Amino acid sequence: MTGHDTSSGEWGAFAPRPSDAQVLATIAGVVEGSTAYMAGPYSNQFRLSITEALSTQLFAALDRLEPAPLTSENLDALYPLAEKLGLASLSGVYQLFRQKPGEERVLTYVGKADQPLPKRLGDHLKKLSGRAGISVSEMSFRCLFVEEDLSSVSPEKMLIKRHLETGTIVWNNRGFGPNDPGSERDTTRNSENHWDLEFPIDLARKVQGLVPGQQPLKVLLKAIKQGLPFNFRFAQGLGPLGEKVVTVTDTEMTAEEAFQFVGAHLTGKWQVSALVGWVIMYEDDHKVYPSAFRYYRPDGVIVDQKPITRKPKKGENPDEVGEGEN
Repeated sequence: MTGHDTSSGEWGAFAPRPSDAQVLATIAGVVEGSTAYMAGPYSNQFRLSITEALSTQLFAALDRLEPAPLTSENLDALYPLAEKLGLASLSGVYQLFRQKPGEERVLTYVGKADQPLPKRLGDHLKKLSGRAGISVSEMSFRCLFVEEDLSSVSPEKMLIKRHLETGTIVWNNRGFGPNDPGSERDTTRNSENHWDLEFPIDLARKVQGLVPGQQPLKVLLKAIKQGLPFNFRFAQGLGPLGEKVVTVTDTEMTAEEAFQFVGAHLTGKWQVSALVGWVIMYEDDHKVYPSAFRYYRPDGVIVDQKPITRKPKKGENPDEVGEGEN
């Protein structure tokens, strides 16, 4: 990839600010980009739609790029590209695709990143790597770096609108955003089409970086949190429970085995709750959470539960409500 060329068929590019001539040329070819109001038989009013022009150019620029596998190597390669182009900002827009074995590639998600674009894509990669029912090998992406001052016109919403005119985007507005929605969402009943219900956390994933030997439980909890591809949130005020010394002999534990191990050392009203999207541990009097599918309680007690769902609300957008897409 060289310079600002977006027609090379590669997967990442820079979307330069269009010149006035380019904008006018684009608008001239977009019927929807202008509105004429009849003022009489010999006069009209013409109004320019700059956002329609930007939408058309963004859509075309992305469409010229070839999706690449969603891998750490490809994401890391975006940083030197941005440096080579001398970009002041690493914000941008992107598309995610999924191709199941033996099937056609499908556009699954359109998003933007006000933070560095490679980091946002990396957050998606991490989230997907910890889910059941899907493999990151099925995923690909393409992206455009977009000038910072264009973010105010919500370029991702322009792209979403254009794509919805020709088909569907299967993960937008279903809660796929990569951020931790926070404790206020722990007690929320998910809509029955929520992304986490289709692709729940995979407890068969190995916990990375466990250290053998005796250690306070609070140290083990931090290691589990750091070693999982999905969020594990626990109370900061663990009190005497956090100082309890446990002995780790198996450093190859899966998430399921690790939470069973922790549960066997809990006391009183503590429990580990595996929700469809993340795991929490609180002294909550064995509270029942609507989106939980498994609980690990003191003395090694394990309780399974079918998540409680609800019908989607009209116009609902889980990404904007709780997952901080920006």
